Amino acid sequence: MEHISIRPAHEEDLDAIWDIFHFHLAAGETYPFEAHTPRSVCDQYWLGPNVTSFVALDARGEVLGMYRIAPNQLGRGAHVANASYMVADAARNNGVGALMGRHSLVEARRLGYLAMQFNYVVSTNAPAVALWQKLGFSIVGTLPKAYRHEQLGYVDALVMYQLLSDPATWPGESA
Repeated sequence: MEHISIRPAHEEDLDAIWDIFHFHLAAGETYPFEAHTPRSVCDQYWLGPNVTSFVALDARGEVLGMYRIAPNQLGRGAHVANASYMVADAARNNGVGALMGRHSLVEARRLGYLAMQFNYVVSTNAPAVALWQKLGFSIVGTLPKAYRHEQLGYVDALVMYQLLSDPATWPGESA
């Protein structure tokens, strides 16, 4: 695998982010957005308020993928992060997703999150499910037939969760 670096995403990355985002939406296999979702939604999703986004770059500076971290809920649920990841089609199966996954766990802890939750992992996305389990996530729920897959029709979506630290050490917790 060539050298891959990860850095915070910037507005100048939005064209590359859009290309990757649009590719995945057109495929209709992993994200709930419709294929005709406008660019403005993409821009807000990846660089909007309360979102921390990163891009993975090859040695030439080309964007290979991106991920975002945001609070999973407001207020009393804001200590749990939510994250989304996309890898460029040409960069798939090269470890980019795993690298971003590990990086995101470190960043989530650095940002003060105490857990991370994926609300909607498409069950047929076997590489993603396997990666998240390898990185310590558990399937805590199944949403029967919750995703309308472009090729397979209605398939399950999974809720996956991982504590990022021992709850006994969380602020306000008593031992």
